[in-house]
Amino acid sequence: MWQTWNTPYRKDDVEAGARQLYPAMLENPQLRWAFIRKVYSILTLQLLLTIGVASVVVTVHPIAHFFASTGAGLALYILLIITPFITLCPLYYYHQKHPVNFLLLGLFTVTLAFAVGLTCAFTSGKVILESVILTATVVLSLTVYTFWAAKRGQDFNFLGPFLFAALMVLMLFAFIQLLFPLGRLSVMIYGCLASILFCGYIIYDTDNLIKRYTYDEYIWAAVALYLDVINLFLSILTIFRVTDT
Repeated sequence: MWQTWNTPYRKDDVEAGARQLYPAMLENPQLRWAFIRKVYSILTLQLLLTIGVASVVVTVHPIAHFFASTGAGLALYILLIITPFITLCPLYYYHQKHPVNFLLLGLFTVTLAFAVGLTCAFTSGKVILESVILTATVVLSLTVYTFWAAKRGQDFNFLGPFLFAALMVLMLFAFIQLLFPLGRLSVMIYGCLASILFCGYIIYDTDNLIKRYTYDEYIWAAVALYLDVINLFLSILTIFRVTDT
């Protein structure tokens, strides 16, 4: 008679990879991990699309020349600046309705990518590369840190009111700077404060991704993280542009 070794059935074999993201997690970890992967997949596509559109704007010089030297280009630039903010309203309303949500998300991403590309078109390649590398490093580090902290019971929901208040102050500072330019030092201070602010938002929105967003809010979660990354990049770009001149 052949003796067989019976391996006892273990529940965690079925739930391989479905580790709890934070203590006392009541929902199914597999569903939350699937939601997180979906959000980061959308975010990756947004960033790749942004890189593609911005690269075209930067490398095809007549595009930047058209926007910088013609009245129609200026009007179109203003339209490109305000379109993402206008798109956010219907996107928030239809973010759970397929395929309208993806169409609006595409419009939002392309128009914002065009604006980013026009900003980079008048910036040296060295500054752009430094900003991209530093932004990628910061985003990855803060993401890993937030997942690590959540695993150990840390909660960053308290940051919400402080970040919102800081954002209002930063927007007021930018408006004052627009009306009454205060020089390179004030621009550098603005860039540093904005970078710190959006680092906080990356932690806050990643924490919400882990704990608070519902499974149907994958579009809105991706938009929040995308805005954090783009704004952090533009803030770092502002600092390097000032120091490079």
